[in-house]
Amino acid sequence: MSTVPLTKQGAEQLKLELHRLKTVERPAVINAIAEARAQGDLSENAEYDAAKEKQSFIEGRIMEIESKLSAAQIIDPAQLDADGRVVFAATVELEDLQDGKTVEYQIVGDDEADLDTGKISVSSPIARALIGKYAGDVAEVQAPSGVREYEIIDVRYV
Repeated sequence: MSTVPLTKQGAEQLKLELHRLKTVERPAVINAIAEARAQGDLSENAEYDAAKEKQSFIEGRIMEIESKLSAAQIIDPAQLDADGRVVFAATVELEDLQDGKTVEYQIVGDDEADLDTGKISVSSPIARALIGKYAGDVAEVQAPSGVREYEIIDVRYV
């Protein structure tokens, strides 16, 4: 099995979700199934079907998280020493050379990506274009509207 890159924060979020699923969600759905069973005929019991479906989703998510955590390569950005190079978990400040706007992204694992908080997936086109470059370099990114050029202003490991 291949490793799954995660930031330290992303691993903590997955652990919290796993804990919540096991201690809150799983017992609640077990109770819902028991209550639905108590109502009698299961063949026409919508509450029972819904509870079983939710249980299936919860158990699947638990297995998925446990699998990711067991294969995780946890990277703490504060411990990185990449000599100013853009790597996984780095925070990168960019200037769009077409319109002059600056943006800041942290390169994270697929599960952690959230554009609203400035976290982009390591497998996204922009992250793939940035990996290995240094401050001052220009990265060309293939966007739906065409090729966009970004100058790397700063690379930090926070």
